[in-house]
Amino acid sequence: MKYCRQCILPDTRPGVSIASDGICSACHGHEDKENKIDWAARAEAFQVIIDDAMARSDGYDCIVPVSGGKDSWYQVIKAREFGLNVLAITWKTPARTEIGQKNLDDMVANLGVDHLDYTINPDVERRFMKAAYEGVGATGLPMHMALFAIPIRLAVQMRIPLILWGENPQLEYGGNEIERLATKLDADWLAKHGCLQSTSWRDWVGKEGLSEQELAAYRVPENPGFDVRSVFLGAFFKWNSYENTRIAEEHGFSYQAGDRKTGTWEFADIDCDFISLHHVTKWQKFGITRAFDNLSVQIRYGQITRAEAIETVRRLGTQIPEEDVQKFCAFQGLPESWFWEVAEKFRNTKIWKRIDGVWQIPGFLIEDWNWGQ
Repeated sequence: MKYCRQCILPDTRPGVSIASDGICSACHGHEDKENKIDWAARAEAFQVIIDDAMARSDGYDCIVPVSGGKDSWYQVIKAREFGLNVLAITWKTPARTEIGQKNLDDMVANLGVDHLDYTINPDVERRFMKAAYEGVGATGLPMHMALFAIPIRLAVQMRIPLILWGENPQLEYGGNEIERLATKLDADWLAKHGCLQSTSWRDWVGKEGLSEQELAAYRVPENPGFDVRSVFLGAFFKWNSYENTRIAEEHGFSYQAGDRKTGTWEFADIDCDFISLHHVTKWQKFGITRAFDNLSVQIRYGQITRAEAIETVRRLGTQIPEEDVQKFCAFQGLPESWFWEVAEKFRNTKIWKRIDGVWQIPGFLIEDWNWGQ
Protein backbone atom coordinates (compact mmCIF):
# COMPACT_ATOMS: atom_id res chain seq x y z
CA MET A 1 0.00 0.00 0.00
CA LYS A 2 1.13 3.51 -0.83
CA TYR A 3 -0.18 6.42 1.21
CA CYS A 4 -0.68 9.99 0.11
CA ARG A 5 1.98 12.17 1.71
CA GLN A 6 -0.55 14.98 2.17
CA CYS A 7 -3.61 13.14 3.56
CA ILE A 8 -3.86 9.56 4.85
CA LEU A 9 -5.62 7.80 1.97
CA PRO A 10 -3.91 4.76 0.42
CA ASP A 11 -3.96 3.76 -3.23
CA THR A 12 -6.17 0.78 -2.36
CA ARG A 13 -9.22 3.03 -2.00
CA PRO A 14 -11.33 2.90 -5.19
CA GLY A 15 -10.71 5.95 -7.38
CA VAL A 16 -7.56 6.96 -5.53
CA SER A 17 -4.20 6.96 -7.25
CA ILE A 18 -0.92 8.39 -6.02
CA ALA A 19 0.80 10.71 -8.49
CA SER A 20 4.57 10.98 -8.97
CA ASP A 21 4.60 13.86 -6.48
CA GLY A 22 3.31 11.50 -3.77
CA ILE A 23 -0.08 13.26 -3.60
CA CYS A 24 -3.33 11.38 -4.17
CA SER A 25 -6.02 12.14 -6.74
CA ALA A 26 -8.43 13.25 -3.99
CA CYS A 27 -5.98 15.91 -2.78
CA HIS A 28 -5.36 16.98 -6.37
CA GLY A 29 -9.14 17.25 -6.73
CA HIS A 30 -9.16 19.64 -3.79
CA GLU A 31 -6.45 21.68 -5.50
CA ASP A 32 -8.66 21.77 -8.60
CA LYS A 33 -11.48 23.17 -6.44
CA GLU A 34 -9.25 25.88 -5.01
CA ASN A 35 -7.17 26.84 -8.03
CA LYS A 36 -8.34 25.31 -11.30
CA ILE A 37 -12.13 25.60 -11.46
CA ASP A 38 -13.61 28.98 -12.39
CA TRP A 39 -16.53 28.97 -9.95
CA ALA A 40 -17.98 32.22 -11.27
CA ALA A 41 -18.19 30.69 -14.74
CA ARG A 42 -19.66 27.50 -13.29
CA ALA A 43 -22.36 29.54 -11.50
CA GLU A 44 -23.24 31.20 -14.80
CA ALA A 45 -23.43 27.80 -16.48
CA PHE A 46 -25.72 26.60 -13.69
CA GLN A 47 -28.06 29.54 -14.31
CA VAL A 48 -28.32 28.48 -17.96
CA ILE A 49 -29.32 24.99 -16.79
CA ILE A 50 -31.91 26.49 -14.43
CA ASP A 51 -33.36 28.69 -17.18
CA ASP A 52 -33.65 25.68 -19.49
CA ALA A 53 -35.37 23.59 -16.80
CA MET A 54 -37.90 26.30 -16.04
CA ALA A 55 -38.61 26.77 -19.73
CA ARG A 56 -39.27 23.06 -20.22
CA SER A 57 -41.09 22.24 -16.99
CA ASP A 58 -44.80 21.85 -16.63
CA GLY A 59 -45.11 21.89 -12.85
CA TYR A 60 -42.03 20.69 -11.02
CA ASP A 61 -38.78 22.22 -12.28
CA CYS A 62 -36.47 19.68 -10.69
CA ILE A 63 -36.10 16.62 -8.53
CA VAL A 64 -33.74 16.64 -5.57
CA PRO A 65 -32.95 13.18 -4.20
CA VAL A 66 -32.93 13.56 -0.41
CA SER A 67 -32.11 11.40 2.58
CA GLY A 68 -32.80 14.10 5.14
CA GLY A 69 -29.07 14.49 5.77
CA LYS A 70 -27.08 17.71 5.79
CA ASP A 71 -26.16 17.59 2.11
CA SER A 72 -29.68 17.00 0.83
CA TRP A 73 -30.88 19.89 3.00
CA TYR A 74 -28.24 22.05 1.31
CA GLN A 75 -29.30 20.84 -2.14
CA VAL A 76 -32.93 21.77 -1.53
CA ILE A 77 -31.97 25.13 -0.01
CA LYS A 78 -29.82 25.95 -3.03
CA ALA A 79 -32.55 24.89 -5.45
CA ARG A 80 -35.08 27.08 -3.65
CA GLU A 81 -32.66 30.03 -3.77
CA PHE A 82 -32.79 29.76 -7.57
CA GLY A 83 -36.58 29.76 -7.53
CA LEU A 84 -36.96 26.13 -8.56
CA ASN A 85 -40.19 24.28 -7.81
CA VAL A 86 -38.72 21.18 -6.15
CA LEU A 87 -40.00 17.65 -5.82
CA ALA A 88 -37.91 15.93 -3.14
CA ILE A 89 -37.67 12.16 -3.49
CA THR A 90 -36.40 9.68 -0.92
CA TRP A 91 -35.56 6.00 -1.18
CA LYS A 92 -36.82 4.84 2.20
CA THR A 93 -34.29 2.73 4.04
CA PRO A 94 -35.71 -0.30 5.86
CA ALA A 95 -33.77 0.89 8.93
CA ARG A 96 -34.57 4.60 9.11
CA THR A 97 -33.55 6.22 12.37
CA GLU A 98 -35.67 8.49 14.53
CA ILE A 99 -33.43 11.49 13.77
CA GLY A 100 -33.59 10.60 10.07
CA GLN A 101 -37.39 10.75 10.09
CA LYS A 102 -37.36 13.99 12.06
CA ASN A 103 -35.01 15.66 9.60
CA LEU A 104 -37.15 14.61 6.63
CA ASP A 105 -40.30 15.92 8.30
CA ASP A 106 -38.58 19.19 9.21
CA MET A 107 -37.16 19.55 5.71
CA VAL A 108 -40.61 19.34 4.14
CA ALA A 109 -42.11 21.74 6.67
CA ASN A 110 -39.26 24.25 6.90
CA LEU A 111 -38.16 24.38 3.27
CA GLY A 112 -41.62 24.15 1.74
CA VAL A 113 -41.25 21.32 -0.75
CA ASP A 114 -43.38 18.44 -1.95
CA HIS A 115 -41.91 15.08 -0.99
CA LEU A 116 -42.25 11.45 -2.07
CA ASP A 117 -41.05 8.71 0.30
CA TYR A 118 -40.49 5.63 -1.89
CA THR A 119 -40.75 2.34 0.01
CA ILE A 120 -39.59 -0.88 -1.62
CA ASN A 121 -41.01 -4.18 -0.42
CA PRO A 122 -38.85 -4.90 2.69
CA ASP A 123 -38.57 -8.57 1.74
CA VAL A 124 -37.14 -7.60 -1.66
CA GLU A 125 -34.71 -5.22 0.06
CA ARG A 126 -33.72 -7.96 2.50
CA ARG A 127 -33.02 -10.53 -0.20
CA PHE A 128 -31.21 -8.03 -2.42
CA MET A 129 -29.01 -6.86 0.46
CA LYS A 130 -28.15 -10.46 1.32
CA ALA A 131 -27.27 -11.24 -2.29
CA ALA A 132 -25.19 -8.08 -2.61
CA TYR A 133 -23.34 -8.66 0.64
CA GLU A 134 -22.56 -12.28 -0.14
CA GLY A 135 -21.79 -11.54 -3.79
CA VAL A 136 -19.67 -8.39 -3.67
CA GLY A 137 -19.33 -7.61 0.04
CA ALA A 138 -21.45 -4.46 -0.16
CA THR A 139 -24.65 -4.18 1.87
CA GLY A 140 -25.15 -0.68 0.44
CA LEU A 141 -25.30 -1.68 -3.24
CA PRO A 142 -29.13 -2.01 -3.37
CA MET A 143 -29.43 1.33 -1.58
CA HIS A 144 -27.25 3.10 -4.13
CA MET A 145 -28.91 1.39 -7.07
CA ALA A 146 -32.35 2.46 -5.83
CA LEU A 147 -31.47 6.01 -4.88
CA PHE A 148 -30.00 6.60 -8.34
CA ALA A 149 -32.71 4.80 -10.34
CA ILE A 150 -35.85 6.03 -8.59
CA PRO A 151 -35.34 9.80 -9.16
CA ILE A 152 -34.28 9.25 -12.78
CA ARG A 153 -37.28 7.06 -13.57
CA LEU A 154 -39.76 9.39 -11.89
CA ALA A 155 -38.23 12.40 -13.65
CA VAL A 156 -38.84 10.71 -17.00
CA GLN A 157 -42.35 9.55 -16.13
CA MET A 158 -43.39 12.91 -14.65
CA ARG A 159 -41.51 14.92 -17.32
CA ILE A 160 -39.41 16.82 -14.83
CA PRO A 161 -36.43 18.22 -16.77
CA LEU A 162 -33.72 18.42 -14.10
CA ILE A 163 -32.24 16.35 -11.27
CA LEU A 164 -29.88 18.02 -8.79
CA TRP A 165 -27.50 15.56 -7.14
CA GLY A 166 -24.97 16.48 -4.45
CA GLU A 167 -21.19 16.38 -4.72
CA ASN A 168 -19.21 14.88 -7.58
CA PRO A 169 -17.57 12.00 -5.64
CA GLN A 170 -14.63 11.89 -8.04
CA LEU A 171 -13.85 15.52 -7.30
CA GLU A 172 -14.22 15.12 -3.53
CA TYR A 173 -12.85 11.63 -2.91
CA GLY A 174 -10.60 10.72 -5.82
CA GLY A 175 -10.87 10.33 -9.57
CA ASN A 176 -8.85 11.10 -12.67
CA GLU A 177 -8.66 14.65 -14.00
CA ILE A 178 -11.48 14.19 -16.51
CA GLU A 179 -13.77 12.65 -13.89
CA ARG A 180 -12.95 15.38 -11.37
CA LEU A 181 -14.09 18.11 -13.75
CA ALA A 182 -17.31 16.36 -14.83
CA THR A 183 -20.58 18.16 -14.20
CA LYS A 184 -23.23 15.57 -15.08
CA LEU A 185 -24.33 12.22 -13.74
CA ASP A 186 -25.08 10.15 -16.83
CA ALA A 187 -25.31 6.49 -17.85
CA ASP A 188 -21.53 6.22 -18.25
CA TRP A 189 -20.98 7.56 -14.73
CA LEU A 190 -23.55 5.16 -13.28
CA ALA A 191 -21.95 2.21 -15.06
CA LYS A 192 -18.49 3.03 -13.69
CA HIS A 193 -19.28 4.56 -10.32
CA GLY A 194 -22.29 4.88 -8.04
CA CYS A 195 -21.06 2.12 -5.67
CA LEU A 196 -22.73 -0.43 -7.95
CA GLN A 197 -19.63 -2.66 -8.35
CA SER A 198 -20.05 -2.28 -12.15
CA THR A 199 -23.32 -4.22 -12.01
CA SER A 200 -26.86 -3.45 -13.12
CA TRP A 201 -30.21 -4.75 -11.90
CA ARG A 202 -30.06 -7.54 -14.51
CA ASP A 203 -27.03 -9.06 -12.81
CA TRP A 204 -29.12 -9.71 -9.70
CA VAL A 205 -32.11 -11.43 -11.33
CA GLY A 206 -32.36 -14.93 -9.90
CA LYS A 207 -30.13 -14.19 -6.91
CA GLU A 208 -32.02 -15.00 -3.69
CA GLY A 209 -35.02 -15.65 -5.94
CA LEU A 210 -35.23 -12.02 -7.11
CA SER A 211 -37.40 -11.57 -10.22
CA GLU A 212 -37.31 -8.88 -12.90
CA GLN A 213 -40.60 -7.53 -11.59
CA GLU A 214 -39.33 -7.33 -8.02
CA LEU A 215 -36.31 -5.32 -9.19
CA ALA A 216 -38.42 -2.70 -11.00
CA ALA A 217 -37.45 0.08 -8.56
CA TYR A 218 -33.76 -0.45 -9.31
CA ARG A 219 -33.99 0.06 -13.08
CA VAL A 220 -32.82 3.20 -14.85
CA PRO A 221 -34.89 3.91 -18.01
CA GLU A 222 -32.93 2.82 -21.08
CA ASN A 223 -34.99 4.62 -23.74
CA PRO A 224 -36.52 7.48 -21.78
CA GLY A 225 -38.17 9.49 -24.55
CA PHE A 226 -37.78 12.63 -22.43
CA ASP A 227 -34.56 14.53 -21.91
CA VAL A 228 -33.66 14.83 -18.23
CA ARG A 229 -30.53 16.77 -17.28
CA SER A 230 -28.84 15.18 -14.30
CA VAL A 231 -26.07 17.27 -12.72
CA PHE A 232 -23.88 17.45 -9.63
CA LEU A 233 -24.58 20.60 -7.63
CA GLY A 234 -21.03 20.33 -6.28
CA ALA A 235 -19.71 20.78 -9.81
CA PHE A 236 -21.12 24.32 -9.91
CA PHE A 237 -20.69 25.47 -6.30
CA LYS A 238 -17.71 24.62 -4.12
CA TRP A 239 -18.67 21.69 -1.90
CA ASN A 240 -17.87 21.75 1.81
CA SER A 241 -19.54 19.29 4.18
CA TYR A 242 -18.99 21.53 7.20
CA GLU A 243 -20.43 24.58 5.46
CA ASN A 244 -23.35 22.51 4.18
CA THR A 245 -24.06 21.42 7.76
CA ARG A 246 -23.95 25.01 9.02
CA ILE A 247 -26.39 26.17 6.35
CA ALA A 248 -28.69 23.20 6.94
CA GLU A 249 -28.70 23.82 10.70
CA GLU A 250 -29.78 27.42 10.14
CA HIS A 251 -32.90 26.02 8.46
CA GLY A 252 -33.69 23.29 11.00
CA PHE A 253 -31.42 20.30 10.34
CA SER A 254 -30.35 18.59 13.57
CA TYR A 255 -28.08 15.82 14.80
CA GLN A 256 -27.06 14.43 18.17
CA ALA A 257 -23.65 15.72 19.29
CA GLY A 258 -21.44 12.87 20.43
CA ASP A 259 -23.55 10.25 18.66
CA ARG A 260 -21.10 8.79 16.14
CA LYS A 261 -21.10 5.20 14.94
CA THR A 262 -18.07 5.29 12.70
CA GLY A 263 -15.71 7.90 11.31
CA THR A 264 -15.28 11.35 12.86
CA TRP A 265 -18.31 13.27 11.56
CA GLU A 266 -21.22 13.42 14.02
CA PHE A 267 -23.40 15.06 11.37
CA ALA A 268 -23.04 12.27 8.76
CA ASP A 269 -24.45 8.76 8.31
CA ILE A 270 -27.24 9.40 10.81
CA ASP A 271 -30.33 8.56 8.73
CA CYS A 272 -30.10 4.77 8.68
CA ASP A 273 -28.98 2.04 11.07
CA PHE A 274 -27.52 0.06 8.16
CA ILE A 275 -25.42 2.78 6.50
CA SER A 276 -22.47 2.16 8.84
CA LEU A 277 -22.22 -1.40 7.46
CA HIS A 278 -21.33 0.07 4.07
CA HIS A 279 -18.02 1.11 5.65
CA VAL A 280 -17.22 -2.08 7.58
CA THR A 281 -15.74 -4.15 4.76
CA LYS A 282 -13.50 -1.27 3.68
CA TRP A 283 -11.19 -2.67 6.34
CA GLN A 284 -10.97 -6.12 4.76
CA LYS A 285 -10.99 -4.86 1.16
CA PHE A 286 -8.89 -1.69 1.29
CA GLY A 287 -7.23 -1.57 4.71
CA ILE A 288 -9.03 1.62 5.73
CA THR A 289 -11.86 2.66 8.01
CA ARG A 290 -14.46 5.41 7.60
CA ALA A 291 -12.18 7.67 9.65
CA PHE A 292 -9.57 7.63 6.86
CA ASP A 293 -12.10 9.33 4.55
CA ASN A 294 -13.34 11.90 7.07
CA LEU A 295 -9.92 12.83 8.41
CA SER A 296 -8.43 13.20 4.93
CA VAL A 297 -11.14 15.74 4.10
CA GLN A 298 -10.39 17.57 7.35
CA ILE A 299 -6.71 17.73 6.39
CA ARG A 300 -7.64 19.30 3.05
CA TYR A 301 -9.83 21.85 4.83
CA GLY A 302 -6.87 22.77 7.02
CA GLN A 303 -8.63 21.68 10.22
CA ILE A 304 -6.01 19.16 11.33
CA THR A 305 -2.50 18.05 10.42
CA ARG A 306 -1.61 14.71 8.91
CA ALA A 307 0.09 13.72 12.18
CA GLU A 308 -3.06 14.56 14.14
CA ALA A 309 -5.13 12.48 11.72
CA ILE A 310 -2.86 9.47 12.17
CA GLU A 311 -3.09 9.79 15.94
CA THR A 312 -6.90 9.96 15.70
CA VAL A 313 -7.02 6.76 13.64
CA ARG A 314 -4.83 5.07 16.24
CA ARG A 315 -7.14 6.20 19.03
CA LEU A 316 -10.39 5.24 17.28
CA GLY A 317 -9.29 1.81 16.09
CA THR A 318 -11.55 -0.09 13.70
CA GLN A 319 -14.82 1.34 15.12
CA ILE A 320 -16.94 -1.75 14.53
CA PRO A 321 -20.64 -0.74 14.76
CA GLU A 322 -21.62 -3.81 16.76
CA GLU A 323 -25.21 -2.73 17.39
CA ASP A 324 -25.85 -2.09 13.69
CA VAL A 325 -24.37 -5.48 12.79
CA GLN A 326 -26.81 -7.04 15.26
CA LYS A 327 -29.77 -5.14 13.76
CA PHE A 328 -28.81 -6.13 10.22
CA CYS A 329 -28.43 -9.80 11.13
CA ALA A 330 -31.82 -9.68 12.87
CA PHE A 331 -33.29 -8.14 9.68
CA GLN A 332 -31.78 -11.04 7.71
CA GLY A 333 -32.79 -13.66 10.29
CA LEU A 334 -29.19 -14.87 10.41
CA PRO A 335 -26.55 -15.12 13.16
CA GLU A 336 -23.80 -12.54 13.52
CA SER A 337 -21.26 -15.23 12.68
CA TRP A 338 -22.68 -15.19 9.14
CA PHE A 339 -21.90 -11.49 8.77
CA TRP A 340 -18.26 -11.91 9.76
CA GLU A 341 -17.79 -15.07 7.70
CA VAL A 342 -18.93 -13.17 4.61
CA ALA A 343 -16.68 -10.20 5.47
CA GLU A 344 -13.74 -12.58 5.71
CA LYS A 345 -14.37 -13.78 2.14
CA PHE A 346 -13.45 -10.30 0.90
CA ARG A 347 -10.17 -9.93 2.77
CA ASN A 348 -7.67 -8.59 0.24
CA THR A 349 -4.67 -10.89 0.49
CA LYS A 350 -2.64 -8.56 -1.72
CA ILE A 351 -2.31 -6.31 1.31
CA TRP A 352 -3.23 -8.59 4.24
CA LYS A 353 -0.72 -11.22 5.41
CA ARG A 354 -0.83 -13.83 8.16
CA ILE A 355 1.95 -12.99 10.61
CA ASP A 356 2.28 -15.13 13.71
CA GLY A 357 -1.25 -16.39 13.09
CA VAL A 358 -2.76 -12.88 12.99
CA TRP A 359 -3.92 -10.94 9.93
CA GLN A 360 -1.77 -7.82 9.49
CA ILE A 361 -0.98 -5.24 6.82
CA PRO A 362 2.78 -4.89 6.32
CA GLY A 363 3.75 -1.23 5.97
CA PHE A 364 0.49 -0.03 7.54
CA LEU A 365 0.18 3.68 8.23
CA ILE A 366 0.45 3.13 11.99
CA GLU A 367 3.44 1.02 13.00
CA ASP A 368 2.21 0.04 16.48
CA TRP A 369 -1.36 -0.80 15.41
CA ASN A 370 -3.15 -3.32 17.60
CA TRP A 371 -3.91 -6.11 15.13
CA GLY A 372 -5.84 -8.03 17.71
CA GLN A 373 -8.65 -5.48 17.92
